[in-house]
Amino acid sequence: MTVDVLTHDEETASAPAEAPASTPEVSADEATVTESASPSSEGSTEPAAEEAPKPKRGRPKGATASTAKKTRTVELILTVTGTADGEWQAELKNGSKWVAKGLEIPAAAVSRAAKELHADLSGPIDEVINQAREAQAAKVAALEAELEKAKQALAELDA
Repeated sequence: MTVDVLTHDEETASAPAEAPASTPEVSADEATVTESASPSSEGSTEPAAEEAPKPKRGRPKGATASTAKKTRTVELILTVTGTADGEWQAELKNGSKWVAKGLEIPAAAVSRAAKELHADLSGPIDEVINQAREAQAAKVAALEAELEKAKQALAELDA
């Protein structure tokens, strides 16, 4: 095995040193190898091909294998559906199995949950809830007007 050692003189010390692309990088342990450790062509009984074994393919095994802790992820899908009338329902799915389906929930709870989760969620949800609130207020006003007319009609019949 031969080792090429790069030396830096004062002129090249300030410039970043780059190893040629075809030259393998040498660690500090390998750089201390002297020429006496390299086999000479005289008296060598080992073929040169055995000096540099090929790296094995695949994942390393044993002590060099990754000891990272693998975490198990859980997929829960929560679907919250609202209508223009302000009626909200929730459904929960764990993987492919339904945990809960068609649960009625109040609009205030949806608004609070959205605010707790993220501001980007609460804005659009609050807009939908406010539109439903305005629609319901208009419906109440129309029903109150109809009720007042019905009361007047009843009063005329009694008179």
